[in-house]
Amino acid sequence: MRMRRGGLVRVAATTAVVAGTAGAVSHHQQQKYAGQQAAAQQSADMDQLAQQQAMQQQQLEQMQQQQYAPPPPPVPAPQAPGSDLTAQLQQLAQLHTAGVLSDEEFAAAKQKLLAG
Repeated sequence: MRMRRGGLVRVAATTAVVAGTAGAVSHHQQQKYAGQQAAAQQSADMDQLAQQQAMQQQQLEQMQQQQYAPPPPPVPAPQAPGSDLTAQLQQLAQLHTAGVLSDEEFAAAKQKLLAG
């Protein structure tokens, strides 16, 4: 009987050691996986933060470019009425010289421009 008890106690002790070791290994593996998941999540968070910062930097640069953009060219001032009249008279003279307008037509058109 003694052998049985010693054998039984020994088997029980061995089982307890194996179960304890398995529990410790399982706990260690769970901690390891949790650490890996945390590291992966942290890496993903850092990547997302870097992307956000890059977008903000790009927006800031665009705003600065808009702020320092040269002003649009000024709209040319309308020509003085005299210069427009002069141009029209010159055009009439060219038409008269080319023979397109007769002396009477030229004189009438000239009077119309000067009157109006």
